[in-house]
Amino acid sequence: MSKHLKIISWNVNGIRAALNKGFLDFLTQQDPDIICLQETKAMKEQVEIDLAGYTEYWNSAERKGYSGTAIFTKQPALNVVFGIKSDLPMTDKFGDASTEGRVITTEFENFFVVTVYTPNSKEDLSRLEFREKIWDVAFLNHLKELETQKPVVFCGDLNVAHTEIDLARPDDNHQSHGFTDQERQGFTNMVSSGFVDTFRMFNQTSGNYTWWSNWGGARARNVGWRIDYFCVSDILKSKVVDAFILPDVMGSDHCPVGIVLETE
Repeated sequence: MSKHLKIISWNVNGIRAALNKGFLDFLTQQDPDIICLQETKAMKEQVEIDLAGYTEYWNSAERKGYSGTAIFTKQPALNVVFGIKSDLPMTDKFGDASTEGRVITTEFENFFVVTVYTPNSKEDLSRLEFREKIWDVAFLNHLKELETQKPVVFCGDLNVAHTEIDLARPDDNHQSHGFTDQERQGFTNMVSSGFVDTFRMFNQTSGNYTWWSNWGGARARNVGWRIDYFCVSDILKSKVVDAFILPDVMGSDHCPVGIVLETE
C-alpha cells in the first residue's frame, strides 16, 4: 500500500494569536506530516509551543512582529536553507526583503519543500516594481536552481490571484494589488517554467478562496481571493492525489490549504 504524505500551508497572521484561536486543536485534528506557516510575526523564543513529534524550523524577520515563516515536520529535513540567494538587490525603500524571514527551503530524500511569504505590492502599488522585477524573478530562479537537484514542492501566501476565477470580483480589481497584470504574469512565469498549481488539477470552479478582507462581512459572504497555493514540479504531478482548501477553519484572515502526495 502506498504511503501518503499530507502537507498543509497556512498564513496564520500571527502565530501567537493563532495559538489562542485553536491552532493546536487544528494541528491535532489534521495531523499533517509537514505544516508550513507564513506571517508568524514572532521569534521562536517568543512563542510557548510544544509540538510533540515535530521538528521546528523558524525564519523570523529582524523587524519584530512582522512577516516570518516556519516549517514543522515529523521527518527532520536533511538540510535547511533560510532565505534565497540572489544576484539581484533585495532592498527597496521599504527595507531589505532578505531580512524579512520570507522563505524556508527544507530538503527531504525525494524532493524539496519550500514555504514562501511573498511581499505584498501594497495598496498604492508602491512595492509592485520590486515585486515584479526583483522578488518574483529571484524566487523563481531559486526554485529552478533547486530543481536541478531534485523536484520541488512550494507553498505559501503568494499574494496574487492568478486568474479571474481566483477572486470574487475580478472586474473591480484589475488595478488592485494582488491582481495586477504584473503580479499575475509572475505566477504565469512559474507555471510556464513547469510548476503545477495543484488545486486546479482537481477543481476548475470559482468560489474557492483562501483570504477574505476583515471588512463588510466578506468571509461570511465568501467575497474572497485565492492567494495561497501549493505548486509542484511537473514530474511530481502524478503523485498528487488530493489538493484542498479548508475555508471553514478560522483563526486568521487566511484559511489553510493542503495537498496529499503519494510516496514510495
